This record gives sequence, structure tokens and C-alpha cells, in this order.
Amino acid sequence: MENFNFSHTAFNVFDEARLLGEHTDLIIRANDREFQVHKIILCGCSPYFRVLFSTNWTRSTEHFYDIPKMSRNIMSLIIQYAYTGSVLITEDNVLELLLAADQFLVSGLVDACCQFLESSLCPENCIGICMFTEDFHSCSKLHHKAKLYILKHFEEVLQVSEEFLELSLEQLEEIIDKDELNVKQEEVVFEAVLHWIDYAPESRSKHIAMLLPKVRMGLMTSDYFINNVKSNALVMENEACAPLIINAMKALFEFDMDLDGPISLELIHQLARPRLPSAILLAIGGWSSGSPTNMIEAYDANADRWVKVALEDERPRAYHGTAVLDEFVYCVGGYDSVEYFNSVRKLDLITQTWHEVAPMYERRCYVSIAVLDGLIYAVGGFDGHGRLKSAERYNPNTNQWTLTASMIERRSDASATSLQGKVYVCGGFTGRECLFSAESFNPETNQWTLIAPMRSRRSGVGVIAYGGLVYAVGGFDGASRLRTAETYNPLTNMWCDIASMYSSRSNFGIEVVDDQLFAVGGFNGTATTADVECYDERTNKWLDVNEMAILRSALSCCVILGLPNMVQYSAQRDAVQIQDESDSD
Repeated sequence: MENFNFSHTAFNVFDEARLLGEHTDLIIRANDREFQVHKIILCGCSPYFRVLFSTNWTRSTEHFYDIPKMSRNIMSLIIQYAYTGSVLITEDNVLELLLAADQFLVSGLVDACCQFLESSLCPENCIGICMFTEDFHSCSKLHHKAKLYILKHFEEVLQVSEEFLELSLEQLEEIIDKDELNVKQEEVVFEAVLHWIDYAPESRSKHIAMLLPKVRMGLMTSDYFINNVKSNALVMENEACAPLIINAMKALFEFDMDLDGPISLELIHQLARPRLPSAILLAIGGWSSGSPTNMIEAYDANADRWVKVALEDERPRAYHGTAVLDEFVYCVGGYDSVEYFNSVRKLDLITQTWHEVAPMYERRCYVSIAVLDGLIYAVGGFDGHGRLKSAERYNPNTNQWTLTASMIERRSDASATSLQGKVYVCGGFTGRECLFSAESFNPETNQWTLIAPMRSRRSGVGVIAYGGLVYAVGGFDGASRLRTAETYNPLTNMWCDIASMYSSRSNFGIEVVDDQLFAVGGFNGTATTADVECYDERTNKWLDVNEMAILRSALSCCVILGLPNMVQYSAQRDAVQIQDESDSD
């Protein structure tokens, strides 16, 4: 610490001496302004100056060094950084300052500018930052992050970025060719191509044949393809597009057509290759084939495939809960057929390793889990002796659990979610009866309040916030497993029925992915199931989804977003194509 203080004090003295012109041995001229400096200080911050001053200078007492085309303000900031280690970086000066810092090999200032630009990435400027840093080796990390930002926020970028229209053909090709391009429908990519061409149609119209193979036309709806792509004037007028359209029709309609022109299986695969998802649904643990399992499966909605996530062995658990905070999945409580857990494990989604965190106060099987304001709430459950009304919450920053007020009702086999600053818990089992009741917790007052009861008794229910409402789905009413579902509106304190699921189920996984609600696995009253279905609030309809690899109930689901290693949780794209071919045989 003494050395640090000495160094800090010494450089303050050097900077004061510079401003007073004491002991300086060099004058730098930039845009008609002169700066008196100490060569040794500049050598300390930059190898550029060290090489310059050690090879090109004589032993005379004072020298002049001219820097043409350098702004006096930017030169002043470079010198200030050399003496103090800090400067004020702003939107107005960051690009020019970065250029100068890179020119003079001031690596610390380059890093500071890159950090500033990274923190300010947005749909309006991400393309400009990406293009500006393309030829900067020292900014390769920022360049990569800007590229990823464009891919992740592509639809927003299209709406607001003027820089999109300035992309070169090669830059646009590179973007729309990526599996990582995040678009809800492939039609967006075709519209982006047309928008780019329309900015300079005289010079760009001919490029439609270069760009069209990068658009995955095999993922479009057939109506859009026929009405908007096949019949597009640019496409029809360019002869090179004809074989692309034939191959796209082959990919879309999946049957042999007697059409002139070559059929390329490789191109068909490319045109129908699903893009990587921005969100992945995880199904973790549960009860399978008479015992608990530790298997994790990931659902890739773009490929409609479940894939096994290969991890180091984790202790099997069922009737647990899961929560996602940052890049960690937390597995909370549960049961392994012998022990009722108060333990909590977290999975690092980047390194794919498990770590133990602080245990809960209570053992909690059939626990209800919710996340609110960065805290994990564990509510109710069964401790091996009785049903619980207690609740506690976990703070990942302190690695501590804290007891909160207890619920009004004892309940295990309930389910919880958070919405508009409150935690909601619905249904469950008291040890004697399945419950209609539901309650909400306000963290500001540390109080639970009963809300309107559900229309059905529901134990083993799935509860999730979706579209501004609380959904209660399926469960067991004491007599049979349920297909029904209902929604609660906090503004009216009322429950309303919605469309029923295809399958009855209790003790299943529930989550929202890509604006659709998923019900995963569970027990249907006769057997454990692997089947999955999803609900769309806009149509009030349930749809079948590809089933999991294993039958399981008492599982827990969670959603992971925006990981840099999302490909590790996604279906292999080539494997998807092979599977699609075998499905159609």
C-alpha cells in the first residue's frame, strides 16, 4: 500500500511539474498547440514513445515533436492519461480518442475506450461500433461483442439503425448467414434484404442472387414464400434466382417436383436449417421409472428438439424447484427417495459445473419457487413430517437465506410465480385436502394476503406469470388429474377459465418460452408422461410439442437466455437435418 501511495503521489507531482513546465524535456505540437512533457512519463505509458525516443533522438536538452492532423483536445487527453491514468471519456470524444490511443499504443486507454463503447451498445449504434472496430486488432473483443449484439437484437436494429443501410454486401451476407441470427420469423430476414437493396437499387438490385441463399426460405410459411418471395420482381427478373426458388420449394413442400433446374440437397439443407434459439427451456430432474433422476434435457424451440445436456454427475432429485439468476440455475430442495433436502445446488451454465450454496432453514420437498428482484423465494413444502406454511428467500450476493413471514395456509404441492412486484402461490395440499386458495406476498410489507380462490382445487398445479396474468394449469383436485387451466388478473382479483390442455397432468414442469406457455411431462392419473404441449394466449389454443426423451413427473423447468455458449444447449443443426429426413421417410 505504501508503494501505491508513493506512486500516486509521485505522479501527481509529475503532472504538476508538467503544468508548470518544470524539468520537461520535450515539446509536442498538435494543431498549433504546444504541450511541455517529460519523455520518461510518455515512455512509461506507451511502447510507441519508448521506441521513438530511444532511437530517433539526440542528447540535446529539449526537442520538438510534431503530430500532424491530431486534435489538440485529443492530444491533451492522451498526455493527461499518461500522467494520471484517467481521462473523461464521452460519446463525443470516444472514437477519436480510441484512434489516437491505438496509434500511440496506449493499451490502458484503448481498453477504457472499448469498455465505454461496450457499455453504450444499443440498436442505434451497434453496427457503427462493429464497423469502426473491424480493423483494430486491439479492439477484437469489442468487435466480437458488437457482432453478437447485432445478431441478438437484429429485429430492433432493423427498426432504428440508419447504419444498417450502409453495410457492404459482404457484411450483410455475414450477418444473415449466421445460425445465431435472432429472428422470430425468417420472413424478417427477407424483408431486411429488400430494405437494404431499396436504399441504392441501381447498384444493389443485382445482389439479390447473392443474398437469397442466405435467407432460410425453407423456414418461411408457404403462403409468404409464394406471395412475397417467389413472385417478387427482383427475384423474378434475376435468372440466377431460379434454381434457388426451386430448391426452396423443395425444402418447403418436402416432395419431389417435376421442375426444371438442378436440385441441390446441400442447398436445401441450408435453406431449411433452423437458426439457434435465443432462449432454451431446461427440464431438470424429476421422478422417472420408479426413482428420481438427475437428467437434464434442453428444448430447442427453433428445431423442435429435446437434447440431453451432458454434465458431471449431479445427485438425483425430484419434487424440487429451480430458478435462474444470471448464468446460474439453482436447484432448491426436493427428495431423492431417502432424504428430504434443505440443500441448494447451483449449476454454472458457462462452465457446466455444479456448486453447493447455503442450505435453507427448512427441508422442503414439493416446494414452490419464485424469483423476485434478484432473490429466490422458497415457499411451503413438506419436511418429512408435516406440510409447511413457512417461507424464506435467498440472496446470491450474500449467499444467505432469510426467513420471511409465513403463509396463511399450510401447503405443499403448490406452485409459485412473481408478477408486478409480488410473489403468488396457488393451490397445493394441506395433508388432508387439495386447496382452492391462493395468496400473494408483498416484500415491502412482509405480508401474505389471500386473493380470490381458484375455480378448481389444484394440488401438483403449474403456476406461471404470462401476459400480465397468473396462470394456474392442471393439477389434482382430490379425485382426478386435470386438463383445465385458469388465469388470475391482479387488477380485478378474478379468475377466468381458458382452453384446456390436451392431456391431464399434475406435478409437471411449466415455463414461458418465446411468448408461449409450456407444460412439460407430469403424471396423467395412470402413468408418468414425456409429452409436452404449449399454449398461445393470442389464440387461446394448446399445441403438441415434441416429447422428451424420458418419462418424468415431479420435474422442474426453467429458461436460460442469451448465453455465449447457447450452442451447447441447442440441437446440432446438421443432426436436425438428418432427423428431419428420417422423419419424412
